Amino acid sequence: MGVHSYTFYDVICRNAKIHSDKTAIIFSSRSLSYLAYKEKCDQLAAGLLRDGILKGDRLAVIDQNSDNFLLLYGAAAKIGAIIVAVNWRVQQEEADHIFRDSQPKLVLVGSDYQKLVTAAAGNLSSMKNCYVLGRNIQKGFLPFDELFISPAADQSIDIDAHDGFVMMYTAAVDGQPRGALLSQANILAVNLEMIDQYKLGSDDCNICFLPLFHIGGLVMCSAVMQSGGRNVITERFDADEALQLIGKEKVTVFFTFAPILKMIADKYEENGGDLSSVTKVAGIESPQNIARFCGMAKNAKFYAAYGQTEAMAIAGGLMDERPGSVGRPSNLARIALFNDYDEEVPVGTAGEICVRSPAVFCGYWQLEEVTAYTFRNGWHHTGDIGRFDEDGFLWYVKRGAQKDLIKPGGENVYPAEVEKAILAHDSVAGVSVIGVSDAEWGEAVKAVIVLKPGVKAFTLKELTEFMADRIARYKKPKYLVFADSLPRTPDGEIDREKVKASYGQPAS
Repeated sequence: MGVHSYTFYDVICRNAKIHSDKTAIIFSSRSLSYLAYKEKCDQLAAGLLRDGILKGDRLAVIDQNSDNFLLLYGAAAKIGAIIVAVNWRVQQEEADHIFRDSQPKLVLVGSDYQKLVTAAAGNLSSMKNCYVLGRNIQKGFLPFDELFISPAADQSIDIDAHDGFVMMYTAAVDGQPRGALLSQANILAVNLEMIDQYKLGSDDCNICFLPLFHIGGLVMCSAVMQSGGRNVITERFDADEALQLIGKEKVTVFFTFAPILKMIADKYEENGGDLSSVTKVAGIESPQNIARFCGMAKNAKFYAAYGQTEAMAIAGGLMDERPGSVGRPSNLARIALFNDYDEEVPVGTAGEICVRSPAVFCGYWQLEEVTAYTFRNGWHHTGDIGRFDEDGFLWYVKRGAQKDLIKPGGENVYPAEVEKAILAHDSVAGVSVIGVSDAEWGEAVKAVIVLKPGVKAFTLKELTEFMADRIARYKKPKYLVFADSLPRTPDGEIDREKVKASYGQPAS
């Protein structure tokens, strides 16, 4: 740990000195000051060291939101461990893959996910212990409280801020989720971008109802923490609870995905509430829902945000500055647009969004060739298509052909992963999965299926039940249609653009 090093744990130590008695985290009936937060992180770090956790070891975490997540992030930052943040919506096959791929040495699990973890981690030679973040502890698991011990002396481990810190499994382009590895330096760079874009300070209060396995939930919490503000954590999103906590805790900022704003606005119309403290909301939403919410929260401004797990908060700004755009590149990002031959395109022309930034992730876990291709020519290739206008505002156009991503409610779904699960059905001869507009979630998954000759068609319910253990619920089709055939390109591949043209309406 050199003179030029600065880590997430350094942020914790700094805050413990200058904001020692100030409330850092609120969860349910519990609260922690910045000093108490550091002390708990130190105790947890000591317990992890006692269990043999070394720098670079993976700690898999799967649970609903709680203050325990932030404690684990803090303790891992101190000793150089890597948090594998697992989406609690995953089904067994996905969990099996994530555990095999990441080889965690320790698992931290919520009470409701012990069965999932038992099956996923049962044959892992890497795993030492499983701790339960809650009650109802099953045989073979240990209580999380046992990991907190008072260290005899502060441990000094040589931590490089560019080493791995957190791994999040992104949607599967080729049928298997990829582990996107981020460093502490990546997270701190995103923090600075968000502090700058949203003008965050020590008086700000964030309500975190986005899951803390999601990059949006993590970085908004860490940015507010780095600025010395408060984080109010909710187990999961509930519109009634969110509205009550916004008024009670005087929440000033939060990150959102559809349909969160609509649901809060609906509850506000139904029950009333106090939204006067809210000054900034960031994320992705429809113009109608933004206008409706800001009409209720009179002091609120909405900030557009563009990023991904691999490179968060690389563009953004006030929505009012250029409605419809995703804002300008942040102060720590250089964005260029390239054509298929990696030649930069002129202003007004669409090209792949590529970025250089300290916020760009370390790479995909154990996928060197994929990482090298993503980072080709010294740029991170996002797979998204955009264009710049004359004033430097970035406009999102579409996803590239190699990354035909569907985003229901802010989650990432790749068609290939869903298609793979559907093709396992004995009656299916072919399938194309596309994204369609959806009033509730912004976008939804639609499956266009060709059946084998002589077989009987099945219902959407029967299909989702068949897929129950294969992929997470949010990845399953909301719409289903059968076709006699699927259009093909000259090389024999399914022509997804023609499928979208023919079947791109959600109700068909």
